[in-house]
Amino acid sequence: MEYQNSQPIPAVVPELPVNAPMPGGGRTVISEAAVAKVAGIAARAVPGVYSLGTGPSRALGAFRDAVGSSDHAAGVRAEVGETQVAVDIDLVALYGTPLHALADQIRAAVYSAVEELVGLQVIEVNIEITDVYVPGPPKPGAPAENRTAREAIQ
Repeated sequence: MEYQNSQPIPAVVPELPVNAPMPGGGRTVISEAAVAKVAGIAARAVPGVYSLGTGPSRALGAFRDAVGSSDHAAGVRAEVGETQVAVDIDLVALYGTPLHALADQIRAAVYSAVEELVGLQVIEVNIEITDVYVPGPPKPGAPAENRTAREAIQ
């Protein structure tokens, strides 16, 4: 979608005053993939999120991680308008995390990140918690799993 920036231009060019329009103008296009990536990174940063996406997308993500790639927008969809955006997030929560409080924290993080970094107004963040991750007991003879919840999502 096309987005016309109506906000004043910060003084990054020393010759221009703070509120001066850019000579020649132009337009800014922000893709849905870019917004989804910003929202995904913000959601993953909330404690209690084990992973983003549904079962098949998490399996694909595990394969991607094995080959050294990552998709920060996995499990996140964004619908971008001219000045507004709506975000849908599918996630797996860690067992023991209060789910409604987790959803509220994710919404707050996504609203803040998208509005600050992208410059679009967030009209809604829909969250679907598709599963709860319960760590299994350690296997006999194997070292205990030392991954923290934070390492699990990266």
